[in-house]
Amino acid sequence: MNNAHQHRGGISAMRLRGLIRKEFLQILRDPSSIAIAFVLPVILLLLFGYGVSLDAKHVPVALVVDEPGAATASFTGSYRHLPYFDPLLLPDMHSAENAMREGRVQAIVHLRSDFGRKLYQPGGTPVQIIVNGVNANTARLILGYGSGIWINWLQQYAQINHIHLPASVQVEQRVWFNSELRSRNYLVPGLIAVIMTLIGALLTALVVAREWERGTMEALMATPVTMNEIIIGKMAPYFVLGSGGMLISVGMAVWLFDVPLRGSIWLLFGVAALFLLVALGMGLLISTLARNQFVASQIALIVTFLPAFLLSGFIFEISSMPQVVQIITHIIPARYFVALLQTLFMAGDIWSVIWPNALALAVMALIFLALVRRISRKRLD
Repeated sequence: MNNAHQHRGGISAMRLRGLIRKEFLQILRDPSSIAIAFVLPVILLLLFGYGVSLDAKHVPVALVVDEPGAATASFTGSYRHLPYFDPLLLPDMHSAENAMREGRVQAIVHLRSDFGRKLYQPGGTPVQIIVNGVNANTARLILGYGSGIWINWLQQYAQINHIHLPASVQVEQRVWFNSELRSRNYLVPGLIAVIMTLIGALLTALVVAREWERGTMEALMATPVTMNEIIIGKMAPYFVLGSGGMLISVGMAVWLFDVPLRGSIWLLFGVAALFLLVALGMGLLISTLARNQFVASQIALIVTFLPAFLLSGFIFEISSMPQVVQIITHIIPARYFVALLQTLFMAGDIWSVIWPNALALAVMALIFLALVRRISRKRLD
């Protein structure tokens, strides 16, 4: 009794070990927790890694040549040796426009009858590119690729034929951090933040709410355990599960999807631990307020998953969002973790990026855990 009274206001190592052991046994008896922690990351990474791409490849393009010649054959041939386009040679603009209306092509490249003659004139020769603008992102990529093909072909044509073209431009491209221009290198690290949000927030929200529903939480509070011990006992096992999910995600990113990891692996798991504390804190706060599994799961999806997916910079560039939405993104924890992941994977240990984002996560972790502790204490009164 004296020993129990001595630890009533603090943390007893023996009671804490018992609580953590109880949580691990409950996890082993509940396959859904293990599935969320280890199976869900694999499914999401496979779906996004293989099924989602922001690259424009094998885009069907109509080539229309009014007057065939050596120059037009050389230029149209440059479209046939690139992975970006699947060219389709059509006889006239009417056929090409019908093909675009029917969705058989996404762009039209039109070489007029004066293409060969104007090629040697100071004004240059016009190349008309008409793009289907329904998908604005793909349209911009097609225009960018088309401009690049034109400039590169013009330069090579001038060198091969030993002529000086007034419109020729010397192009020297330098691409940093993602020289292959693979959208997968950009998407997969950001997806890890979404996965960690789901694992941390959804797991704790569901499991703790389940205990409130079954009445086991009230029974636990009737014991000599303190609120601090309950919070740590709930968080520690799911922190381990989240770390395991993180390890699987990083392993798949590096070895399955060939995403480069240029930063420190220890630093990566350090900032992941910070974010996991934030996610666990959000999950505990949701479950404490909701006390119902269905309500907790819906709140967790709306408050944590959707903002992490839409407002973190994972897919949509934050700088292109409206100013009001940009301000809102500052309260989204996944925003800072996505920035850290993309920096550590693609650029390396850039401390001017790492420090402010890691500090923001640390502050958020303290705020959420403090809120959980305060609200839980009120529930015991």
